[in-house]
Amino acid sequence: MLYTKMTPTIQPLATLLLALSASFIWIVDAETDQLTELKLNSHILQESIAKQINQNSGAGWKAAINPRFSNFTVGQFMRLLGVKQTPGNELISIPVVTHSKSLKLPKNFDARTAWSQCSTIGRILDQGHCGSCWAFGAVESLSDRFCIHLDVNVSLSVNDMVACCGLLCGAGCGGGELFAAWLYLTHHGVVTEECDPYFDEIGCSHPGCEPTYRTPKCVKKCVNENLLWEESKHFSVKAYTLNSDPQDIMAEVYKNGPVEVSFTVYEDFAHYKSGVYKHITGYELGGHAVKLIGWGTSDDGEDYWLLANQWNRNWGDDGYFKIKRGTNECGIEGHVTAGLPSTKNLVIEEVTDMGADFSS
Repeated sequence: MLYTKMTPTIQPLATLLLALSASFIWIVDAETDQLTELKLNSHILQESIAKQINQNSGAGWKAAINPRFSNFTVGQFMRLLGVKQTPGNELISIPVVTHSKSLKLPKNFDARTAWSQCSTIGRILDQGHCGSCWAFGAVESLSDRFCIHLDVNVSLSVNDMVACCGLLCGAGCGGGELFAAWLYLTHHGVVTEECDPYFDEIGCSHPGCEPTYRTPKCVKKCVNENLLWEESKHFSVKAYTLNSDPQDIMAEVYKNGPVEVSFTVYEDFAHYKSGVYKHITGYELGGHAVKLIGWGTSDDGEDYWLLANQWNRNWGDDGYFKIKRGTNECGIEGHVTAGLPSTKNLVIEEVTDMGADFSS
């Protein structure tokens, strides 16, 4: 299977700085200081919030008391929101990709059907009680792109990145930086899930066991003795962010597959069940990273993004959610990160260059 050709252009530095300064970047735990201890220890799911959403005819979405968080406090829920701030001096050197405006895009697009041969695109995982969303979004997107571009169906290890990236990425279960995650994929790669699974056989490994939330140890040894750690590594080539223009984001997903995005989470988001999400009520709690897999327009005429979360299928719409598209709702269009699959460690008979012209 041949690579899909991509011919991005890199924005001038001044434009990049302007775009980044206009984008909202979270500082993890900053909001904690503004929330009282009573609030942090209260339940994240509130009947009053669900009622307020469901009685609002203009909300555009339905709320529910999702089983996934039935026993979570606000403080516990905030631990899942692991997007850390990228230092300002590092932002300057990050490539920003744009796409040709002449590309004709469909009104509706779903990567699960566009690349139906790729089983990883439709998987809904569970980050447990670990603030590892930053790693899930990156590793899941790269897994999808291995199938899309190289015809390699592989599930890559989130655990490798959470446990082994260390200070390069952030703090493991305490959160990490999106672009740093893609740099790890480029320079160090990750092994397969078969080599280093996120959960053990009973579904309660490091991040799934309350109340410690500890980052797992970096072992660098496959649980399957027939596999070798270094030979199981899969890499990305380059890492880049997308221009915040929805057209560029759609073109990227259409050409190259799912991307990692991050956005601001408020209390009401925990109650999402269906429809096109817009923030209605509740405190700001932190930054969360997920995988963007498509877009469309609802029956009510609302443009939306389609995203896969990693909070299991008993949250939201079978694990997925939609959020308003075109208005940078909750900053969803301001933080889009991606990379391309590398042939390193793979035996590929024929591969063509994607024509990407990257520079800092």
